[in-house]
Amino acid sequence: MNRRLLLTAAAGLLAPRFASAQGNLDRAAIARVEAYLNGLRTLRARFLQVAQNGASAQGTALISRPGRMRFDYDPPEPLLLVASGGQVLMYDRELRQPTAVPASSTPLGMLLRPEIRLAGDITVTATERSGGFLRVSMHRTGARAEGLLTLALAEQPMELRQWTVLDAQGRETRVTLYEVQTGMALENRLFDFNDPRFLEGEARR
Repeated sequence: MNRRLLLTAAAGLLAPRFASAQGNLDRAAIARVEAYLNGLRTLRARFLQVAQNGASAQGTALISRPGRMRFDYDPPEPLLLVASGGQVLMYDRELRQPTAVPASSTPLGMLLRPEIRLAGDITVTATERSGGFLRVSMHRTGARAEGLLTLALAEQPMELRQWTVLDAQGRETRVTLYEVQTGMALENRLFDFNDPRFLEGEARR
């Protein structure tokens, strides 16, 4: 995958394809999704990321709620994406170039909050069921231009399987999770990019 395309798509992680008037939202389904996300503490999965132009990359995703997330891209892609301490770090191991942005300014930052409420400062714009999946689309209230996030969850049992982000430039990035595991212990050092030794270790990989 072209480096520029990969960085653009990864930044997109940081869309709703299903239109539904807010008055027709499935409130019970939204409540189930909210309860599931608040109960989710740790997750490990393989991921497939597909950009709007069809370019793709794979890797391993780790989530440790609240506040922590990590996306390790498989070689030859040198990219690492880590969220911790209210920031998201995008690190190119090959160029040894880090870039950090506030997690609150990214769509996925909504999933890292200590308490997730799909109301108030989060606006749910659509709900839809199809093929055994429940899809819920949302954006930060008053900040639609930051990006639109659509979660796709299996319902029986409920499990996060995919999300789609539509960024401010209209670029769509889809991330599909497979080989999903939850409830395992994840060491904090995997997410501690404020420790100088963290990037030193990543540069050697």
